[in-house]
Amino acid sequence: MANRCSLADGTVGRDDLVHAVTGYAARPPSRVLGVDPGLTRCGLGVVEGVPGRPPSLVATGVVRTDADQDIAGRLLAIEEEIERWLTDYRPDTVAVERVFSQNNVRTVMGTAQAGAVAIVCAARRGLPVALHTPSEVKAAVTGSGRADKDQVTLMVMRLLRMTDRPKPADAADALALAICHLWRAPAIEARRAREATVRAAMTGRPVVRGPVAGGPVVGGTT
Repeated sequence: MANRCSLADGTVGRDDLVHAVTGYAARPPSRVLGVDPGLTRCGLGVVEGVPGRPPSLVATGVVRTDADQDIAGRLLAIEEEIERWLTDYRPDTVAVERVFSQNNVRTVMGTAQAGAVAIVCAARRGLPVALHTPSEVKAAVTGSGRADKDQVTLMVMRLLRMTDRPKPADAADALALAICHLWRAPAIEARRAREATVRAAMTGRPVVRGPVAGGPVVGGTT
C-alpha cells in the first residue's frame, strides 16, 4: 500500500549557486522509482528532481507477501503492485538494488527473484533500469559506503524533508535507491558515452548518443 509521508512545514530554498555554476539546472526534473527487492517485504519509493539538488518525495510504500504462500503467487502479487505503481506514478527510470552473495542462499534467491520481477515490469513498458549496489547507495546518500541503515534513513528523511521515519526500513532503502540513481544519472550517462565512443572506434560505426533514460539495464560500479 502506498502512502504519502508527512513533509515538514518549512521548505528548503533553491540553491542558486548550484543552479548557476553546474549543468544540472539545464536538465528537466526526472522521476525515479526505487525498488528494494524482497519476497516478504519489497520496498518501493518514488522521488523527483534533478542531480545536485534535494529531490522531492512523491510516494513510498512496501509490498508484503505471506511466507506461507507459494512462490508463484508471491511473485505475482509483487508484479501486480509494481505495475500499479508504474501506472500511478509514471517514473522515467526504475532503480533496483543489485543483489550480492550472502550466507543465506535462500534469502538471496528470493531477493533476486523479486528484483527480476521489477526489471521485467520496467522493460515491458520500455523504461530503463539501473542497478546499484548497497555500498553505492550508502555512499551517494550519506557520503560513506559503510553507513548503517539508521544513518541512511536519517539522511533520506533530511533530503526529502520528511518528519516521519519511513517504515519499514525497506521503504527507506527504496527511497535511498531512487535518490542514488537520480544523483548518479549524469555519471552513468557519461560512462555510457565513453563506452560507446570506444566501441565506435573499434568497429568504425558512428556513435549514437542519448540520455540514460533511453538505454537498457545499466549496472552501477562498486
